This record gives sequence, structure tokens and C-alpha cells, in this order.
Amino acid sequence: MSTPSSGPGSTRAPGREPVGSRPAKSRTAGEHTPITLTGLGAKVILLGLVAGIAIWAAFPLVEAEQWVGLALLVATTAGLFYLYLTRRHVPAKYLVPGTLFLIAFQIVPVLYTASTAFTNFGDGHRGDKQGAIVAIQTASVEQVPGSTEYALSVATEGDPATGPLVFLVTDPADGAVSIGDATGLRRLDADEVTVAPGGKVSAAGGYTVLNFGQASARSQEIIDLVVPTAGGALRSSGLSRAYEGKAVRAYDAACDCVRDSETGRTWTADESTGSFVADDGERLAQGWKVGVGLRNFTRVLTDPNISGPFLGTLVWNFAFAVGSTGGTFMLGTFVALALHSPRMRGTNLYRVLLILPYAMPSFAMLLVWRDMFNTDFGLINNLFGLGVNWFGEQWSARAAVLLVQLWLGYPYMFLVATGALQAIPRELTEATSVDGASPWQSFRAVTLPLLLVALSPLLISSFAYNFNNFNAIYLTTEGGPFPADNPSNGATDLLITYTYRLAFGGQGAEFGFAAAISLFIFAIVAVVSAVSFRRTRKQEEVYA
Repeated sequence: MSTPSSGPGSTRAPGREPVGSRPAKSRTAGEHTPITLTGLGAKVILLGLVAGIAIWAAFPLVEAEQWVGLALLVATTAGLFYLYLTRRHVPAKYLVPGTLFLIAFQIVPVLYTASTAFTNFGDGHRGDKQGAIVAIQTASVEQVPGSTEYALSVATEGDPATGPLVFLVTDPADGAVSIGDATGLRRLDADEVTVAPGGKVSAAGGYTVLNFGQASARSQEIIDLVVPTAGGALRSSGLSRAYEGKAVRAYDAACDCVRDSETGRTWTADESTGSFVADDGERLAQGWKVGVGLRNFTRVLTDPNISGPFLGTLVWNFAFAVGSTGGTFMLGTFVALALHSPRMRGTNLYRVLLILPYAMPSFAMLLVWRDMFNTDFGLINNLFGLGVNWFGEQWSARAAVLLVQLWLGYPYMFLVATGALQAIPRELTEATSVDGASPWQSFRAVTLPLLLVALSPLLISSFAYNFNNFNAIYLTTEGGPFPADNPSNGATDLLITYTYRLAFGGQGAEFGFAAAISLFIFAIVAVVSAVSFRRTRKQEEVYA
């Protein structure tokens, strides 16, 4: 019995196909895989989270009247909902999340740092001019004879040890209770508080009244707290009394200056620096944030106290980064080559032992190494019978930090070199041996170039990391030793530790100045990385 043929001349009922011969139905371009309930639920949860974050972010933007930011937030949220509620633009569904994270965590911080570099932002110059005037006036409040005194209770919003402080004061005239903080004073309803005999508040809704011990632990904060009022400001007198004092220094809009009613001194507003300045050059500590143009950058280049040590620090910074990266690479590669030999036994045990430094917290190990290099009781001197003052001399301190970096960094290079060696075919090295090449010639002509092709990006990133390795210096030598004539710049300081000491060391934080030097460092590392990557691409073309 023959089977029906599907070729010419065969008979088949119209519209009928043999069982098993029907072709699979192909999906047209307009059709998509149906969304499962699990996928739909995940989409609803994620979009709900996006909506919640958008609503949460909208309130402070509205309060600050940042309408451009609010419009950008609304447009971004609407775009995300459109993108993920339609079946179109499938590639964008995968690209948009990564792009948003890139903008939020890379581009925005870099742009903010760059914009800060052109301002005087720092301690004393954080807010606007009006805020500076209020701070100057309230800080100068003094008690005057006959001023009203109030029964005082100190309370917090939340944790008594860390929560923001508020004053609960009782007016001796009518017994009314008011609550005050740095933003001002407001009355409380009688049913919101419990007042003990003598006028002190013993309980207040939503606040924790501090006992004597808790208040004593935060006594300096209580002394520093000033509550602005219509007639002056409230300050504490001990832990149980407060007084309404009068501001000695007041702002005069006619001359755009601050006058001291007791001494008669005047400080005139200098808009270029965001400070009130007296005729003799004295500046009030409280100022406001303004743009200063290129002043932070020119300060680095023209101030002899900064530009003088800057070049020497830069040279040592390059030497440290190159030495740390090159030393760890050479030692890690040498160990990897030794364990890569087929004649080596027990390689797994050796590998476990060799990566121990990499598994330990570098923060703790740096502190341990600092003690090991101690002149009097350190392990290094005691073990070898030395009397070297490692951190007291310039070159011994530099050698010490490079040795520490060698110990901490070679396990990483050992791991990546091991992986790269395993990817190099043994036939290549065996072919060089057949041609009569020595092991060194084989390594130099075949193994090393192929290793560099694979590891060059890692070496460049390691260089960039070591160029800004703050912990390696600050936790071991703290930048020292320091010369007698310049306590701000030490022999082992990198640009990043030198910047930290300049911007945050003496007279408060100078974020604008720190951001300017950070841009210098960024430019240096970017140029070095760009040149290195260009050379790496040429090398890849040669050995491709």
C-alpha cells in the first residue's frame, strides 16, 4: 500500500493537509508574545514605584519653586509610563534604565562637582545672603537688663541623643507655651502640652522632653541654638531658663552693611566674595554662596604656598601610581607564571594562600602595616634588627607605602594574570621552543605581549585608582613626614590627600576649592588614560 504523494499529479482533498506536514505558524512583525500575569505584576509594581518616587520628589521641588526641575520630573515620569505601557520601542525598554542610572550616578555628580568649582561654596558660604544676615544677627544676641526670662524645657524630635533640638518655653505673663527652633517660634495649644508646677513643660505631643542627663550630654548644642523672634532671639541660660535678647549686630539695607551697636564697627557686603568685610579687611565668618569664576583655579597656580609644593606632589603622585601598578603587576605575573607551569604541584593550595591579602579588608590591613613599621616596637625593625625611622624620613616613608601597596595589590594582579595565561594557547609557546627560543625569549616575544593585550585595560584602571588612593596614604603616613616650614604638604602626600588637607584641614570646609583641584586631577587621569587606551588599541591591532 503506497502513501499519497505530495508531488505533481497527486490527489488531495481541498483544504486538507497530511497529519504532521502542516508548517509551523510564523509570527508576523506586528505580533508579540503575550504578557504573562507574572510579568504584568512586576511591571505594575515597578511603575508604581516610579510613580511613588516621582510624587515624593515633587513636593520639595514645589516648595522650593523649582519649576524647571518639576517639569523635567513630570516629563521623565510620563515618558517612562509611555515607554513601558506600550508594545513599541522594545530596544529602548532595555537602554533607558541604564541611561537613567548613568545620568543619576555619573553625569550629574560630575556636573555638580564642576559647577561647584566655580563657587565659594563651603563652611560659612552655604546659603543665600538673607540666610547669612539672619545667622549674623541671631549669633550676636545678648541678654539686656530687664529682658523677659522663660521657663525652659529642651526636647527633641525623635531620638534624644541625635534628634533635632527644640525649645519649649513658658511665658511668665500668661502661661502660654511656645516651641522654637532655628527657623522661629510658634505657639502651642494648651491641650498639646503638660506643664509642671513652676512653668516647665514636662510633656509635649510628638516631642521627647530631655531629662537633666540627656540635656547635659548635648549642652553645647543647646548653648548654640538660637531661636529668632520678632524682637530679637531666644537663647538658653543654663538648662532650665531662657531669655529673649537683643541682636548687637544688625543689617542696614541703606548701606548694604552690618553694624555693631556696641563697637560701632561696620562690615560692608562684598558681592564678589560673598562676605561682609570691614575697612581693615576683617571678614565676618558667616557669608553666602556666590560664583567666583576661575578664582579657585588661579589660586592653585598663583598662590606660592600651594603652587610651590603642587609640582613636587604631582611628580611623587605619578611615581606612586606607576610604582604601585607596575610592582603589583610584575610580582603578580611572576607568581602566576610559576604556578602556571605544568611541573608545579599543589597549585590550588598555593593559590589559596597567595590571595589571602586580597581577601582581608584593606582598611584594617593598612592600620596593621602602620604599626608594623613603627620605629620602636614595629615588627619590621624587631624582626630584622633594624632601627629605621620608617615614617620619619622622606625616602623611607615612600618606600614603606610602596611596600604596603605591593603586598595589598599583587593578589589581584595574580588572579587576573592567571586567567589571562590560561587563555593563551600552549601551542604558541611550544612552537617557540621547537624553533629554539629560550624560555625568556618565548615569554618576551609571545606570552608578555598577549598578556598586555588582555590586561592593559585593567592596568589603566589600576593606575587611575592608585593615582587617587586616599586610604593608602592617609591610613599609614597621613601624608608625612612634613618639613618644618610647610606643615600642610608632606613627603608622601598624593594630590588627593594634599587637597583634603588644604580644603578641609584648617579653617573649615572649602568645597569649591576642593572641587577645582578635583577637576585638575580628573584632567590628568583622563589624559593619561586616553593616551594609554590609544596605545592599547594599536597593540591589539598588531596581535589580533
